[in-house]
Amino acid sequence: MDTLTPTPTHEVRTLQGGFAPVNEELTIELTDIQGEIPKDLNGIHVRNGPNRYYKAEGRYHWFDGDGMLHAVKFENGKAFYQNRWVMTEGLQEEIAAGKALWKGIKESPRKERPDMPMKNTSNTDVKYFAGNFISMWWLGGMPYLVNPKDMSTIGPVSNDERLKNLQISAHSKVDERTGEFLFFAYGKEAPYMHYGVLSKEGELKTLFPIELPGPRLPHDMAFSENYSIVHDLPLFYDMDAFASGRHKLKFYADMPSRFGIVPRHGSPEQVRWFEAKPAYMYHVSNAWEEDDGQGGTEIVMTGTPFRLPRDLDGNIEAERFAKLVATHEHDFMFYEWRFNLRTGETKERILDDIFNQEFPVINSWMQGYKTRYTWNVLMARCLQREDPRFCGLVKQDLLTGTATSYHEGMDKWFSEMPFAPKDNWVEEDDGYLVGFMYDMTLEASFVCVFDAKDITKGPITRIRLPQRVPHGFHATWVSAERMKRGY
Repeated sequence: MDTLTPTPTHEVRTLQGGFAPVNEELTIELTDIQGEIPKDLNGIHVRNGPNRYYKAEGRYHWFDGDGMLHAVKFENGKAFYQNRWVMTEGLQEEIAAGKALWKGIKESPRKERPDMPMKNTSNTDVKYFAGNFISMWWLGGMPYLVNPKDMSTIGPVSNDERLKNLQISAHSKVDERTGEFLFFAYGKEAPYMHYGVLSKEGELKTLFPIELPGPRLPHDMAFSENYSIVHDLPLFYDMDAFASGRHKLKFYADMPSRFGIVPRHGSPEQVRWFEAKPAYMYHVSNAWEEDDGQGGTEIVMTGTPFRLPRDLDGNIEAERFAKLVATHEHDFMFYEWRFNLRTGETKERILDDIFNQEFPVINSWMQGYKTRYTWNVLMARCLQREDPRFCGLVKQDLLTGTATSYHEGMDKWFSEMPFAPKDNWVEEDDGYLVGFMYDMTLEASFVCVFDAKDITKGPITRIRLPQRVPHGFHATWVSAERMKRGY
């Protein structure tokens, strides 16, 4: 495919430096290596992120670009890089037209396209499902399957008519043990949420609506061995603006957070809602089941909610918080909720409010089961609006209640670094963290490999890439063993 050079529409930070799009799709062996690639690191790292294909009119937001997957395959001490655009329906339409047909999220949606008022860019998350990668979009839409052999786009994850009009969330989940795809979808019209499960072969096994009081903006979900947890959080639309067709965030500080817990293959009648303090969270790290000591079950969920700004009297500054979210001026904590299925009670506590940390990852085989370790991205305090910086890593140890961290100063931008288990791993943290790092001084991107047991040593391997990898969002690691297994 002949790629076109994307050009900025406005001189904004999120189109400059490490944010700027690249226009080449490469397939190349990586040879500029500092250190040594571990021989027991075999698999593929894939990260999704925005990479605008055509310039468009209007204001630009970091989240606007077309999805591009950046993959690094590790095999017997060697590494190979490949990047490809996700060929979504919208991008294919634009390529056929030779220009951008959609504007960004700061501008008005296309009223003449009720089927796709905003372009599904599929630029947010990526998982491994049913023998392929699955690429997803943060605003919700049909996920796309991608061939792991050459990173070419196959098409929609499912042709089931029941899913055709659902806005499937980017933070739907894959249970690595069963191969199932657990998802939620949300929208602006009733019913405002759906929950469903695809089998490891891609067959729709479960689908039903979740009753909500109105349109919401949930970002993530969680699952344990037997249950799924969906979110109803009090940051959503300003309903006055919503009624006039405008998109404006509002935090409803007098409303509780609500978490709906349902058996994995349950029904609408089995959804149980648990209330907690007002909060908003992008990402869950894990959830699992524990015995409450009295014959009942407790669901434990950990994640990285925002620290809410408060005035001198301790009151939540709701209007200020909504603006901070909109401009990426973020401050996050590491947090725990406990939902008792016997009593209906919720308990919650801060696990760590020292580090500003987000984008949590765990050993993915342990998803849904009790974990000791979580590795989070260390977030910088914003120097200016729309200037989020992923400046390092934090390792949380839930058993000891301690945390360790690593960063290399203000000129290094790291990315979400999924856990990559060693071949024949035994302990939960037997493995590596693998991800991209952009050096602002060198204007170059690297693949970094950390020892997951001790991130304070810094990268044990740095591999320079032939071109820059633009700042992006979520990543996944698929071991060679799992790739061979096919789910």
